[in-house]
This record gives sequence, structure tokens and C-alpha cells, in this order.
Amino acid sequence: MEEQSSEPLTVIIADDHQFFRDGLRALLDAQPDMECVGEASDGEEAVRLATALQPDVALMDVQMPGISGVEATRQIIADSPHVRVLVVTMFEDDALVFAAMRAGARGYLLKGARHEDMVRAIRAVGNGDAIFSPAIAARMVNYFATPQPSHPQQVFPELSEREREILALLAQGYKNAEIADQLVISAKTVRNYVSNIIGKLQVTDRAHAILRAKDAGLGA
Repeated sequence: MEEQSSEPLTVIIADDHQFFRDGLRALLDAQPDMECVGEASDGEEAVRLATALQPDVALMDVQMPGISGVEATRQIIADSPHVRVLVVTMFEDDALVFAAMRAGARGYLLKGARHEDMVRAIRAVGNGDAIFSPAIAARMVNYFATPQPSHPQQVFPELSEREREILALLAQGYKNAEIADQLVISAKTVRNYVSNIIGKLQVTDRAHAILRAKDAGLGA
């Protein structure tokens, strides 16, 4: 019989909601093979903690103040490839799922998951496996089973050509003023276009629109 390691799985929690962090910490504290070694309330703090503590697993929310959980994941993996990130969020948007995967996340779990499923997912990711909640797994299957647009002009048909152009520039990291200069329009006009884009894509904010754009190949 193999001898199991006596070292607990070290975990950090990155989420901007104290109540949710408290619940996760209590869940981890109840597991004899896990130890919560730190908590972060925003993306920058998550990156700092991961760099300083070098945990086995980072539980990462997607939307937090400052840099997003996706960008924090990308930075953590670039600096410490052995840290395994499990995204734990309320968002099951396809773009966020694939953006998190591209950033290096090893799993994607919804916050409504049962405690036993959460613990199982943390152990699995800590052991090097990839894991997704059933709802996310089903969406992934549907995504790959559906023919995808073959070129950028077919992406986001609900947007006008100008809106798609501005979204691509946003995805490349341009600020409103820079877009205005490049397209020879006013900064106010750019702001209006950005508002239209957010509304038409039915996303919560500019950052989410950029994630959708990058996932679709705009701005590459």
C-alpha cells in the first residue's frame, strides 16, 4: 500500500466577498488534509499572496476589484507554474470559462456547488487533475459541438462594424482616448460606443466585454 503524504494541501482564497471567504475557510479548516494559508480580496493581492506563500491551490473568483481573476490567474501561473488555480465563481459564461482555461486554470466550479463537491474539486486540482462542475462541463461539450465562426467578421453579429472595430481595439489594450485619436472621433463618441457594446453583448462591464472579445479572437 502506498504511504500517503502527511503534508496538508495548502490553499489560498481570492474573493472580494468576506462572507464567502469565511465559508470557504471554515470548509477547509474542517478537512484534515487541507490548510488555508491566506486570503485575498482582490486580484493584485491574490498574485502577491501566491508569490509569497507558494500554495498548492489557489481558489479564484473571476470578478474582483483591480485586475480580474482571469488576469490574476495568468500572472500566478507565469510566475509559479506549480500553483494550481481552481476558479470558483457565480458566472458560467462561455467566454469566462475559456478565458480562465487559457490563463492556466485547472478547474471551474460554480459557487452553488455542494460542500462535498467543492472539497472533491480542490483535492482533484491539488493532485494535478482538471475538473469542472457538471453545468460547466455540459456547456463545454455544447460549445465544441457547435460550429464556430470561421472569421472575425462573423463574430458578434449584433454589433455594427464600427462597434466591432472598437471592441477589437479595446481587446488590444487601447484606452478610450487612444481609440478616439486612432479613429478620429471624440472621446465621448467612443464612450457611447463602449456603452452600446456592453449593452448589446449583455455583459456587466467593459472588462467582461474585453474577455468576450479575446475569447472570440478579436484583438489578437
